[in-house]
Amino acid sequence: MLYALLAYHVETDVASWSAEKDAAVMRDLLEIHRQLDGRLGPAARLGLTGKARTLRGPGVGQLLDGPFAETKEQLLGFYVLDVTSEDEALEAARQLHHANPSATFEIRPILVYVPGTAVPPTGLGG
Repeated sequence: MLYALLAYHVETDVASWSAEKDAAVMRDLLEIHRQLDGRLGPAARLGLTGKARTLRGPGVGQLLDGPFAETKEQLLGFYVLDVTSEDEALEAARQLHHANPSATFEIRPILVYVPGTAVPPTGLGG
């Protein structure tokens, strides 16, 4: 079963970290990544939300500057995790949260879409 772990954080807080603080958090996260070897897929730290764009609307759509979530926190990164259960995904999120306690992690099952095939079940009614 695949799960997405979405890492939310207050962007201005992260941007204000010293190089030493950022390196320490990344070092701790990389240790958790090593512990999740074989179960952790792609992970990314996203660029600043000021560089984000949103495409919405009918036809070719309208391209708008920025994200439009009305929240204090922004999505700054994500992980793709291949595990056998939701409990295992939750434990991985707890480990990552321990390394970066000021982040919020959203855990979601991933539904893989391959054109022309059925969407595989995740066991969570996705």
